[in-house]
Amino acid sequence: MCGIAGFYQAKFDYRKEMCWSMRLHKMRDSLLRRGPDDNNIWMGTHCGLAHTRLAVIDPSGGAQPMEKAHVTVSYNGELYNSRELREELQRFPLHWDTHCDTEILLNGYLAFGLEFVKKLNGIFAFALYDSRKDVLLLARDHLGVKPLFYQETTDSLVFGSEAKALFAYGIRPKLNEESWCEVLGLGPARTPGHGVFVHMKEVLPGHCLTVSREGIADHCYWELTGKPHTDSYGQTVEKVSHLLIDSVNRQMVSDVPLCAFLSGGLDSSLVSAMANRTLKEQGKRLKTFSFEFVGSREHFVPNAYQSALDRPFADLMAKHLDSDHTILTCDNQKQADGLFDAVLARDLPCMADVESSLLHFCSQTVKTHPVALTGECADEIFGGYPWFHREDLLEQPLFPWSYDMEPRTSLLREDFLRENHIKDYTVAAYEASLAATPALPGESPLEARRREIAWLNVRWFMATLLNRMDRCSMYCGLEARVPFADYRILEYVYNIPWEMKCKHGVSKSLLVEAGREFLPEEILFRKKSPYPKTYDKEYERLVVGRLKKVLKQKHAPILEIVDKKKVLAFLDSPKDYGKPWYGQLMAGVQMVGYLLQIDYWMERYGL
Repeated sequence: MCGIAGFYQAKFDYRKEMCWSMRLHKMRDSLLRRGPDDNNIWMGTHCGLAHTRLAVIDPSGGAQPMEKAHVTVSYNGELYNSRELREELQRFPLHWDTHCDTEILLNGYLAFGLEFVKKLNGIFAFALYDSRKDVLLLARDHLGVKPLFYQETTDSLVFGSEAKALFAYGIRPKLNEESWCEVLGLGPARTPGHGVFVHMKEVLPGHCLTVSREGIADHCYWELTGKPHTDSYGQTVEKVSHLLIDSVNRQMVSDVPLCAFLSGGLDSSLVSAMANRTLKEQGKRLKTFSFEFVGSREHFVPNAYQSALDRPFADLMAKHLDSDHTILTCDNQKQADGLFDAVLARDLPCMADVESSLLHFCSQTVKTHPVALTGECADEIFGGYPWFHREDLLEQPLFPWSYDMEPRTSLLREDFLRENHIKDYTVAAYEASLAATPALPGESPLEARRREIAWLNVRWFMATLLNRMDRCSMYCGLEARVPFADYRILEYVYNIPWEMKCKHGVSKSLLVEAGREFLPEEILFRKKSPYPKTYDKEYERLVVGRLKKVLKQKHAPILEIVDKKKVLAFLDSPKDYGKPWYGQLMAGVQMVGYLLQIDYWMERYGL
């Protein structure tokens, strides 16, 4: 994976003034953590492109920005159908210099033009400039695994893998009412395409933009659709199994050491087992990593969302695979100290210690393995979360993972609440997404509701977790791959009736059946358990103490939005570990971390 950045305008020549090259270098340097292996810039008359490279495929031959004929590209991602694309392009009179995906992208554009993006299967964000047409193309993968932000200024359209690249250009971070509604009403989620900062946007998943002297045009090259499912149950199981195996195998291509994250849950275990089978056929052994917190056995308290620790199941699965297994640990200090690094990685307040701990685990993994397979996205696609099953959550007239607005608003200043209509904004975002659900006429009300929930999960919850995984991994120079986030899997499973997805009331029974040959019974039917978090009261005391110190500062930025007395009362009350205000993990302690992150974010970004 990599980092990309640049700018475009059609009125003057960038090359006539040194300041533009300096800006481009600053943008590139802001993304060096995403690409520690190489970096470069390219400057044309009307377009500048920057690139930082994490070399995974063809390390010696994939330097970027890459130029061919009249086209230059800066590309972040991996193409999983490279072999088929290269074979298809062989019938054209094209020259080949490398074995990397980037050249496939360039030659594909030269052969097919803009339509070539429809042929891609992978995770990607790229900027491609055609000097002959004086057109810039910005494209993002089907499910938005890779990020791509942009903003119009008085003189240029500026873009980058992360918001920090736009700030390095010289754009000043600013907030308005919408921004605060995003952070406090929807956060750590974001409205699709919304950059939170004033005037900043993100290319939508499955979309590409063409930027020229005529302006910006948005093209949707892929979208999810509702359609009848005609396969029998047996055929459905077979198709799902085939798609998963194919996706995992495609995503194992790497010229550097590859590993798998293994929690002992169904999703990561299935990805690991499929990868393990392929490696064994090659006479190789899979490297796996699992995560836990120091003292987790002593401090863990089961609740409705997290009924058991991962460790026994991860150990069982590692033994089943005979993988080279390592257990990575994180202590209270690392989690707390990492809260601010997580903000720098995301350029926003995020999932508090749920994110800072992942950041730590990624930093340890990359020391030996630059590429990791993960089990992300299975619950969103196959219906594994409680809100697919629990009637009280299924019927909530708001996002089911964040339906209770009280924890979000109860600590805010009354004047701030009057000026920022957080609840109204959140309801409007929910209703707009609901109205856009790719529906199937004729479904029962319950089936239609589950389709809505599936759509909301893909559009919002899955996007948040994909953002988290990208920023945490790439901040450490680690490429995290997500085999479940293959658009072909989503296209197929989205339209499978619930009675097949959850046969006999068994959560993710379809995935269980598709993976039965790979996993032991204890893993197949393990109750859903989310990404781990600490239950150590010492961690709570640590972050509470840090927030109290912040509140003692007369000019602490957070005091502009929160009521100090209310926050202090909250800090002195027992924290609820089992009633989340976002997802399954973010409860009372994570609210403390979130407030710390907001204060740091406001100060660091001059907000």
